[in-house]
Parts: sequence; C-alpha cells; structure tokens
Amino acid sequence: MKHLVAPSILSADFGNLQRDIEMINNSEADWFHVDIMDGVFVPNISFGFPVMETLTQHAKKPLDVHLMIVHPEHYIERFAEAGAAIITVHYEACTHLHRIIQSIHNAGCKACVALNPHTSVSLLKDILVDLDMVLIMSVNPGFGGQKFIPNTLNKVRALKGIASSNNPNLLIEVDGGVGIHNIQELVTAGADVFVAGNAIFAASSPSEMISSLKNADTEVLKSI
Repeated sequence: MKHLVAPSILSADFGNLQRDIEMINNSEADWFHVDIMDGVFVPNISFGFPVMETLTQHAKKPLDVHLMIVHPEHYIERFAEAGAAIITVHYEACTHLHRIIQSIHNAGCKACVALNPHTSVSLLKDILVDLDMVLIMSVNPGFGGQKFIPNTLNKVRALKGIASSNNPNLLIEVDGGVGIHNIQELVTAGADVFVAGNAIFAASSPSEMISSLKNADTEVLKSI
C-alpha cells in the first residue's frame, strides 16, 4: 500500500480556512488530520465542534480526528456525528481503553490509539487486534514545529513486528516533525500514514510539498 499523507489543519491559516481546505481537497493528500486539544491533557487549546462542522461541510477527504483530551469517552459519539471517519484517543488518557475502542467502532468510525514519546508500544499488545491504527507521537503533543524524536524509528519497527503476528493490516501513523528529510526512513521502518503541519503550510507551495511527501521515494528525494 502506498503511504498516506494527512495534513494537519492546526497549521492552516484560520483567516483563510476554506482556501486551505480546498487546497487539501485538490492535492494528493489522503486525509485531513484534526487535532483537538483541551489545555488539560496537553498544554495547548485548539478548536472544537464549530471548526469540525466547517471541515465536514467543505472537506472531500476523510477526517482523521486526534483527541488530545481528558475523558475522550464523553465525546466519541459527538465527534462521530460531527463527521469524523477515524477517532484517535491517547493510551495515557484512557482508564478503560477497550471500552472506548468499542464505543468508537459502535459509532461507525475507525479506532486508533496514540502513544506519547515515553510510552512503550508493548503496552498495546493485548488490544492491538481491536485497532485499525496506532499513532506514534514523534514529538511531545501540544505544539507544532517541534523537532522529531529519533527513537520514533525504533518504536515504529517494534510495533510493526508486534502487529505482524496478530494484526497485519494495522496502520501505523506518525505525527510530529515529519518532513521530506525523514519520511523515507519512516516508510522503510514500517510507517503507513504521515501527519505533517508546518512542513506543508510553511512551504512556498503547500500542494507541491504534499505531492513530494506522498511520492517520497529515492528518485523524488534526489530531485529536491
């Protein structure tokens, strides 16, 4: 499977949000990545249902909704109703993780669990069979523009090995510090989906950067 690219709408220009949504619609991107932050689980606040409703109205690609919040179980159905195709909850925020995964599936969405940089992938072994995707945070969550944590590569390899025996169709997503400089190494390690914010929206041509990330193979890298 060709790897997927999910631009993070958090890095978009909110004064021209519809313009940036249309840019993603018309690009080679696969999903919209939507970061929901509550200022409690992470030290930042982003946006909620009004922006989700705008995205749902205009986005023509699936919404990959990343809940960086405490008590995500209270909001699963609401985000599903607001248009989420994939809902990600953090392992660190969930006391009853299996129940929440069931709730996400019952709401008609794909279920993903995110791991902070300090959290071992081995902790998901008993629940991996129930997941559609795992999101490995390659920076500490909360703010864009952070430097990629190199140990992420080891975590991707380890997760790929664990999944090979009990959930070979599992998608592995990486979020944080992803760019043209490291995406090929992450693909080789076993990652399938890449969230990129600053790398895309700070580029002189965001749509061309999306194309470069989507087609990041040896020939593309040589030409940049």
